[in-house]
Amino acid sequence: MATVYGIKNCDTIKKARKWLEDNGVTYTFHDYRADGLSAELINTFVAELGWEALVNKRGTTYRQLSEEQKNTLNEESAKALLLEFPAMIKRPILVTANQYHLGFKPAQYADIFA
Repeated sequence: MATVYGIKNCDTIKKARKWLEDNGVTYTFHDYRADGLSAELINTFVAELGWEALVNKRGTTYRQLSEEQKNTLNEESAKALLLEFPAMIKRPILVTANQYHLGFKPAQYADIFA
């Protein structure tokens, strides 16, 4: 069983979920806004994927940070910001059999579920 983490109305999440459904993959969906986000979950994501990879620097949430916040970003400050602003987490995070995958590309998912 796979778990997809993200935000329900994100276009990339919608594409990933559609791919999973079209390919008969059973999964659960964890919406950060509806289901919550804990420091423990953020710590797990950081341990598995690295804080730099998790921060979506292309999104509007990141771009709205102050220059000081951007310039002093480190693991601890990133964790706090990701917890405060879940939309800043790169999406989706897919967890399968204790393996963590970041982002969505059809070929990537085809390899994961081959």
